[in-house]
Amino acid sequence: MATDSWALAVDEQEAAAESLSTLQLKEEKAKPDANGAVLKADDNAERTEDEEKEDRAAQSLLNKLIRSNLVDTTNQVEVLQRDPTSPLYSVKSFEELHLKPQLLQGVYAMGFNRPSKIQENALPMMLAEPSPQNLIAQSQSGTGKTAAFVLAMLSRVEPGNKHPQCLCLSPTYELALQTGKVIEQMGKFYPELKLAYAVRGNKLERGQKISEQIVIGTPGTVLDWCSKLKFIDPKKIKVFVLDEADVMIATQGHQDQSIRIQRMLPRDCQMLLFSATFEDSVWKFAQKVVPDPNIIKLKREEETLDTIKQYYVLCNSRDEKFRALCNIYGAITIAQAMIFCHTRKTAGWLAAELSKEGHQVALLSGEMMVEQRAAVIERFREGKEKVLVTTNVCARGIDVEQVSVVINFDLPVDKDGNPDNETYLHRIGRTGRFGKRGLAINMVDSKHSMNILNRIQEHFSKKINRLDTDDMDEIEKITN
Repeated sequence: MATDSWALAVDEQEAAAESLSTLQLKEEKAKPDANGAVLKADDNAERTEDEEKEDRAAQSLLNKLIRSNLVDTTNQVEVLQRDPTSPLYSVKSFEELHLKPQLLQGVYAMGFNRPSKIQENALPMMLAEPSPQNLIAQSQSGTGKTAAFVLAMLSRVEPGNKHPQCLCLSPTYELALQTGKVIEQMGKFYPELKLAYAVRGNKLERGQKISEQIVIGTPGTVLDWCSKLKFIDPKKIKVFVLDEADVMIATQGHQDQSIRIQRMLPRDCQMLLFSATFEDSVWKFAQKVVPDPNIIKLKREEETLDTIKQYYVLCNSRDEKFRALCNIYGAITIAQAMIFCHTRKTAGWLAAELSKEGHQVALLSGEMMVEQRAAVIERFREGKEKVLVTTNVCARGIDVEQVSVVINFDLPVDKDGNPDNETYLHRIGRTGRFGKRGLAINMVDSKHSMNILNRIQEHFSKKINRLDTDDMDEIEKITN
């Protein structure tokens, strides 16, 4: 498996590229690494959660970086077949797929011992002979979907044919690189197989044809390579993969470009689309891109408040909230805690104050680059810090088994100041996972925040009891 050496020379060009603009990238003073540039945040530290919401591409990249292995999910897989009368196949081992020896070797070299839940059902469809089937699949980060479609591409490629045969669209340069790494690892026993990145900055001579068998790229550049520049003959593409569809349609222009590319492909080209979410906009897009699909959904684990004790603390100011927090820490043993704030400024202040009190504190902040955030999360997961202070947007997708307490230093509200019930559920749901009882404490410092709390109680039909943090005996009782 080989790649072109151009990638090392185009990092700086990529920083200015349109395909990266949605990530708000900036150049570092130090030389950028292979993953490109870094996230840039507004200097205004008073930005609220809604204002500082990162685009989905940045979050998706963070999820990929913090997933060191597959999630061992117990979630149910729902399969909707194109032909309901045909038998439904699933596999429990990679040997059942009758892969080429060098491909099976690549699978095992990556550390996969058995297929994941998604792979068990998706691979028999994608690798069906003589007619591999089209697929729309919903699954979250860490479920093995990238390895699944990479396996599908590698199994269809004929290394002896020196022209593009598989085409994969990613929303950004960084996400394309992550997919490319999987292809390189899984295809390392195919020395004659080559990979090209169709991203801005990869300058080719006009009129030349590329010889790499697999092309990964962003929609705008891939469209140029297929139509205007004619580097790729779309009629020779056997497998078309559209990854991160929910991220794709959130980026202006990518949806239309992807549809235009799909229309250039031959009728018998296999179409594979993957998305973490399946809201109406994604579903409509998927139906335009993938004809006669099989559909696989990995049902999300239902979050519940049934195993979580909820309390609120009445305060009059930010300093009173901090003193209440210190009293809680002085009265009960907390393995690890996540504390959510509404603004980056509050999060920074709180982390500094807790550090002065001798706590081991980690801070997730919006101006950090994605790699830095991943490192902070990994340290917290390893227990090197016991408290993680964050705004909600920075902490999506973090599951840490030792988290026993979630504290809402500020209650979650939407841009109109109304209760954000879904965010509340996601936040405190982190502490009731893994079959354990959890504890959630909400800080209330005004009539408005008391009103927000009351509306949250009504929404979930769950009473939230008051906690007097000046009474140490009362605090001790909440852990019983």
